[in-house]
Amino acid sequence: MIPIPVMPAAVPPQARPAPPTSDACLMAAAQKLEATFLSEMLKSAGFDSARGAFGGGDGEDGFASFLRDAQAENMAAAGGIGLAESLFNAMKARAHA
Repeated sequence: MIPIPVMPAAVPPQARPAPPTSDACLMAAAQKLEATFLSEMLKSAGFDSARGAFGGGDGEDGFASFLRDAQAENMAAAGGIGLAESLFNAMKARAHA
């Protein structure tokens, strides 16, 4: 039996992405806070109380909050109501003080 030579796999080194800047982290946190706020506002407005949109049942009750949260996150990512910008500016001023 002839042994098969084992060669290390040629794996090119991967370039590491640059770490997010502190401003990017602050903006992400501000958008998350705005999305949470918007989700609660949608909940208070009765957004998820429209029964029968998906046929009703326990599944709809359980997943309505996920739909509301996803829509709030999309609203915040699209510019929202301007809360994220205000939060970002306040957090940035406090971080650099």
